[in-house]
Amino acid sequence: MTWRHMFSYCMAGSLAAVTWATWATWAPGAASAQTNAQSAAPVAASTPAADVTAELQRLQRNPANWPMQAGNYAGWRYTPLDQINPSNVKDLKISWQISTGVLRGHEGGPLVVDGMLYFQTPQPFIIYAIDLDRPGEIKWKYNANSVQDAVPMACCDLVNRGPAYAGGKLFVTTLDNHVIAIDAKTGKELWKVQNGNYASGETITMSPLVVGDKVIVGNSGGEYGVRGTLTAYGIGDGKVVWRAYGTGPDKDVLIDPRTTLMMGKPIGETDLGVKSWPAGQWQHGGASAWGWISYDPELNLIYYGTSNPGAWNPNQRPGDNKWSTSIFARDPNTGLAKWVFQLTPHDEWDYDAVNENILADLNIDGRQRKALVHLDRNGFGYTIDRESGIPLVAEKYDPVVNWAERIDLSTGAPVRVKKYSTSQGVDNNVQGICPASIGSKDQQPAAFSPRTRLFYAPTNHVCMDYEPIDIAYVAGQPYVGAIVSMYGADKNQLGRFIAWDATTGRVAWEIPENWAVWSGALATGGDVVFYGTMDGYAKAIDARSGNVLWQQKLPSGIVGNFMSFQHNGRQYVAVLSGIGGWAALGLAAGLTDPNAGLGTVGAFSDLAKYTNLGGTLTVFELNSDSAGNAAVAH
Repeated sequence: MTWRHMFSYCMAGSLAAVTWATWATWAPGAASAQTNAQSAAPVAASTPAADVTAELQRLQRNPANWPMQAGNYAGWRYTPLDQINPSNVKDLKISWQISTGVLRGHEGGPLVVDGMLYFQTPQPFIIYAIDLDRPGEIKWKYNANSVQDAVPMACCDLVNRGPAYAGGKLFVTTLDNHVIAIDAKTGKELWKVQNGNYASGETITMSPLVVGDKVIVGNSGGEYGVRGTLTAYGIGDGKVVWRAYGTGPDKDVLIDPRTTLMMGKPIGETDLGVKSWPAGQWQHGGASAWGWISYDPELNLIYYGTSNPGAWNPNQRPGDNKWSTSIFARDPNTGLAKWVFQLTPHDEWDYDAVNENILADLNIDGRQRKALVHLDRNGFGYTIDRESGIPLVAEKYDPVVNWAERIDLSTGAPVRVKKYSTSQGVDNNVQGICPASIGSKDQQPAAFSPRTRLFYAPTNHVCMDYEPIDIAYVAGQPYVGAIVSMYGADKNQLGRFIAWDATTGRVAWEIPENWAVWSGALATGGDVVFYGTMDGYAKAIDARSGNVLWQQKLPSGIVGNFMSFQHNGRQYVAVLSGIGGWAALGLAAGLTDPNAGLGTVGAFSDLAKYTNLGGTLTVFELNSDSAGNAAVAH
């Protein structure tokens, strides 16, 4: 890897005094969020928090590692490694593979920490440890043995989005709602705590995030009428430090209406998480935190989104239904909300706001802003001031989006199209709504390149018919109240892979795909972007032009997230294949009713003709000649 790329990765935020023309060939307008992700919020020396902060700083600075699911706290999913580039990516080959021994959807991806690779399977949630000096053998494995009784509580397959690492420990979550700490050297279980009651529908599918001496975890279960939570546990003993609910009174949501901002001003009115619901409905109103968390150490704020309100039938819950479909910025030490922004008030379509929030410093209308970029399920790509929560840009990233005309930036509210409202009474089948409930994009994470200044997003191109029906809440039973049928927005096209300019809200280029793109993207210092398809193709793309440079079929469809690391001077790219997840739930669970799987089964029914179940970790490298030439060039 060239020195200048390493310099960009580690020191981007300290280059304000450097003449940018000097570096224009490699990182025009480089952002400081990456450096922010590696400069600690103030912590006392010699504390556990300080030790973890220093370790994670070190790991993030060295691109031989991939120490967290997004690569860094800012959520970039970017590596400065550049040995693989547009001229030689055609020479990628499989370096090694390992079967996971598990079926169902393999979301998430591996971690690499100081020469060790770790990855997690779906139910029953097995963690594998591989010494990269001996990639053909398993050093240890740990089976969380998540109970089978939790399986019926999974709305959207038995998935998990991967472990977190800090302080010599791996942190694992399970469908039966446990958070577990494991010794990273031995695989020994260190502590295990129950986050909630899976019997009532409360599960976990998300990957935790460690900040200081806390591991932060959100729950799933909006389709079962759970009450969403985000909880911080002490990494040493698993004790609860704080818990923030997604609905209810301010004291539970950890909102101070005198200081917590909404559209840049204090909320003022108290307990909107109660008042914006019919009496008592907030107690099973969803707003779970099952997606991704990012962190800005300079501002000392974590960012995450909340899910749909319960039930899906919006006629049963008039009001804004706060704080569902919202992005929160919180102090990781106390959980107190600094700001909150609700993207889809009174959600009528299951447009969760849990997608990743990527932190980058961007030039918006001639002014440098600390930005947060969020491509929402509702089909709009938001660029938000991450200090205040004020939206700066909000534009459609799929042209078929029709439920709203636009986002009013003065209020943050969508300007809705009445024709596509599902709040016009029960048993009324509203047809042609775009996007479908799986969104123009779901949790599959985008990547950001500080070299191109573009965001690379796997997206869906799917519409739906939506018929709300009355439903009563029963603990542990589905609490949906809608019949949904999904189909491609265009014939033979259910997905797109796009490059998004978050400063203007425009698509720079796009690649049509037959299936929804359900894998996470990876951007590299070699200007190559990776993603995978549901029918099993790993693809490499020219980051600037969008040209497909290479592809290879894997044993099963890809819904996992690409990552990259370096070992013994060679760059590797890795991904988990293993079809499943919400979009492929019909294939994963053997469902045939077109309206099953919350509407996805019919849209993806032909997927079984092109792939089959089975988990595999695949690691790619350049062939010896290409790798040698790349090393000489650099």
